[in-house]
Amino acid sequence: MKSSLVAVSAAVVVATLVTGLKDRAALQEKFGLGAAGKPSPELMMMGRIKPTDGPAGDPEFNAQLVADKIEAITSPPPAPDRSEPDAAASQPAAPQTAAPPAQTVAQPAPVTPPIVSKPPAPQQAAAAPQPTVDESALRYFASRGDKVRLQAEISRLQALYPNWVPPADPLAVPQNGDKQLEAMWQLYSDGRYAELRKAVADRQAADAGWQPPADLLDRLDVAEARARLVNASDLKQYATVVDIAAATPSLLTCSEVDVLWRVAEAFIQTERAQRGQDAYIYILKNCTNPAERQATVEKASTLLAYQPMQALLALERPAADGNKEFDAIRDNLARRFMAEGDDDPNLAIAPDYIARLEKLAETEGLAPDALLLGWYQLRRNNDADAEKWFRAARAKQDSATASQGLALALIARKAPKEAEEVMFRWRTDSEDATSTYLAATANLMALQPPADLAEDVLHRIAGEVIARKYVPTAQQFGWYARSLNQFQTAARWFETALAWKPDDEPSAYGLVITREQLSDRKGVLDLQRAWAGRSSRITNLEDTSSLMPNAVTPPPAKGGLVAQQPAQPAQRPPAEPLPAERRVILQPGAEVVVRAARPAMDTVTVPRGPRQTRGCSRTIDAGQLKPADALSRGWCLMDINRPMEAISAFEAALQSPARKVREDAAYGQSLAYLRAGLSTNAAVAATKAPQNRQRAAELQVAILADRALSAFDAGRYRETLIYLDQRAQLQQERIDLMVLRGYCYLNLKMYGDATRIFEATAATGSRDAARGLADVRNVTHPDTNN
Repeated sequence: MKSSLVAVSAAVVVATLVTGLKDRAALQEKFGLGAAGKPSPELMMMGRIKPTDGPAGDPEFNAQLVADKIEAITSPPPAPDRSEPDAAASQPAAPQTAAPPAQTVAQPAPVTPPIVSKPPAPQQAAAAPQPTVDESALRYFASRGDKVRLQAEISRLQALYPNWVPPADPLAVPQNGDKQLEAMWQLYSDGRYAELRKAVADRQAADAGWQPPADLLDRLDVAEARARLVNASDLKQYATVVDIAAATPSLLTCSEVDVLWRVAEAFIQTERAQRGQDAYIYILKNCTNPAERQATVEKASTLLAYQPMQALLALERPAADGNKEFDAIRDNLARRFMAEGDDDPNLAIAPDYIARLEKLAETEGLAPDALLLGWYQLRRNNDADAEKWFRAARAKQDSATASQGLALALIARKAPKEAEEVMFRWRTDSEDATSTYLAATANLMALQPPADLAEDVLHRIAGEVIARKYVPTAQQFGWYARSLNQFQTAARWFETALAWKPDDEPSAYGLVITREQLSDRKGVLDLQRAWAGRSSRITNLEDTSSLMPNAVTPPPAKGGLVAQQPAQPAQRPPAEPLPAERRVILQPGAEVVVRAARPAMDTVTVPRGPRQTRGCSRTIDAGQLKPADALSRGWCLMDINRPMEAISAFEAALQSPARKVREDAAYGQSLAYLRAGLSTNAAVAATKAPQNRQRAAELQVAILADRALSAFDAGRYRETLIYLDQRAQLQQERIDLMVLRGYCYLNLKMYGDATRIFEATAATGSRDAARGLADVRNVTHPDTNN
């Protein structure tokens, strides 16, 4: 009796559910096919997203459990109120959006029709006839306990038939007695789609009246579409991927998350990044599998930029252990975002990611982490921080990338000597490494005051410059030689730079003023004709002819420094080498002579006023500027090693009515003349405005040292000694000038005095003095030395 009552009750329940109930969500909650209050299927129509959650329920389908639940129902459910139409069914579906709207679970929850291509027609009365749907696949998957395929089949049928309600018990669907059809379903379940097509064709050929179920063909079409989509994705045929997905919307569900990933990638690769981002957002909003959600973020991070990724990470959910679900991959995300920041100097990475990577670099000590931080800081001109991380990276693993970054940081803080040393080992590793090394050499040779470089360093820099025909460093070699009063050497370097780059105006200008100082009037005129109309400072060089050492200079003002007119430069005998010379190979068959001693102006370190370090690269008429602006321009030109133009700028500044401006202008013009090798004119410039005692003394010391060097180059050794004696009365003699004095004694055959000087200076560790002592011994005891 009890069993009969149970059977009757179950039949009433099933009939009521099928014909009267429209709350499919409540059905799914009762029978374990889906989460209550969450409509299925989850469907994304090519960028438009159905606001639903992924399938839920028991991990495995249990037919006995379904029967037990039916038996537990002892009374029929209350009949729905038919007086008021269902709100969701009485109006068209809302437009599809990327985020699911908030839903309030009612009594019972209304069923939202799935959106396929357009909103379905409003539902009519509950008594509307149910569509004819082939449910044989439902029973097939249910009988095998394939819950995933069962839910996918329900989603597909709902997409095709919006008014269709899934059966309460898929096992109650009448069993198919067609064994051949059962075999076909087995082929489909095994993924043997080609064999299934052949089986259908064979049966139709044998039985002309038999037609395969539409459901089977539909499922076969979807499966084959998925295979084509995956194949197109693997072949990077992204437009085809998008087309297949658009034609097969039933593939775009959480049960096919791999397809969603491939479609998102296809959107991004076809320059529709927003659509791809929407696809990833759909997964994170609707799909619940933790591993798939984490994989979604990882895949997205390789394709989406930093800002879109923040929108995805905002959808992170709490993990079961109380942490956040993406904590396991947050370190790699920080590395990924910092790498993007390295490429884009305008991208500001959140401080949390920077701090996380810094902690990783300190605790794990990985060189790549330190490199990421170094490049990020270097791109943002944080040179000190960049240097710190690049040094840390090199300490862990010396590489071309770490050395290049460190060299750039060193160049930025004006330490090109160390930058050259760091990059020399890696100079041939790549084009970028070579460019960085050559940039370091150019900055090194352009230092003011000039760097005191060892002979081997000069040799290797010159060799690399010549091998790669690098014009900037060749040009700087010319200015470097000029600062050491080696005008013949400077001319050769400028000529070499012009041979490599004939339109290099700074090299041409350096060459023309050097030829002018060497009294090579023909060479000057040739250059002026060649640059006529292209460089006003070259063609107007005749305005500075009065600056030549052998030109007549105006008498000094009363009370000023005494200006002595030098004698005509004399040629040095070829057999008499200059003291402390170094020979650097310039090109086959030619040599460059570079004096080891520093220029006289190394001792002048008086602080100056504010300078304008930019905006003086163009050649303009300084006479048109205000005196204060002309003074700033003069210092700027000195900073970029253009002393001849600085002279004109300081001359304009001398017209200022302000005493301080005139004093600074006179001081600056004296320095510019000294850098150009015109010590006589420097003495005259110093008298154009009163100088304080400190400046006057320092200028006089520098001028006397410069005159001593010029006199020695001209072979006037007694005159050189006079200048050195005058200078020694004002300031203690430097080691390099003591070596110069020793060579003067040697050339005057005062061997005892020369030996005494060289022995005293050699005791300080001077290599030039030791070489001078050897030269004296070669002259005085040639047989012994041989």
